[in-house]
Amino acid sequence: MNWLTSPLLKARHAFTDRRGGVSSGAFAAFNLSAAVGDDPQAVAENRRRLLAAFGDPPLARLDQVHGAVVHEVTGAGVWEGDGLISATPGLALAVSVADCYPLLLEDPRSGAVAALHAGWRGTLENILEVAVQKMRRSYDSDPAGLRLAVGPGIAGPCYQVDLELADRFALAGWAGAVLADPAPGKARLDLPAVIRAQALEAGLRLENLWFAGVCTHCHPAYYSYRRDGGKSGRQWALIVVG
Repeated sequence: MNWLTSPLLKARHAFTDRRGGVSSGAFAAFNLSAAVGDDPQAVAENRRRLLAAFGDPPLARLDQVHGAVVHEVTGAGVWEGDGLISATPGLALAVSVADCYPLLLEDPRSGAVAALHAGWRGTLENILEVAVQKMRRSYDSDPAGLRLAVGPGIAGPCYQVDLELADRFALAGWAGAVLADPAPGKARLDLPAVIRAQALEAGLRLENLWFAGVCTHCHPAYYSYRRDGGKSGRQWALIVVG
């Protein structure tokens, strides 16, 4: 098993990739999603290996719907939405991605953490701001003290979108994240630039932001929904409450 970690986060965490598991074919090898057509036994074994590496913590995860609903949780289970926050010691939170961006938040003071799934919809709806405000209300978190780690996702030069979607981002105030595309009616969208701007607007400090800077579309060690024509596994971002 292999994964990225951020030097900013004290909580145990991982941004997994596709190496080290038992899945085969298009899902080789460390697919963690049971909803993409992979062998359920292979997925279960991959998850078992990942959680075992973290001491078999109880797991809270999501049925993701590409929005900005964030749940506060205190135990294991599955919730419909795209974000989880918790301050329950020992609880693991996970989100599943294959081009969308996984966001992990940590409040070093309270120990509270968040795991967020940010595709274009979640980013446009500012799921990060939703999570920050929930952490303020629930754990008295100071945004200036929060630390944000953003894992691998599809980079702007690879992320072609329709002009209609690009215009929605521009109208929301993020025109700087819209990149030119030679194809008629198309543009490229730099989601990390939007996430960075949203983090600063939410009160986080620049020195408390970390971006993996890895493009899932370009890097064969990661699953990519676009590159693989929709038949793709999923990697996880996982974080354990300290």
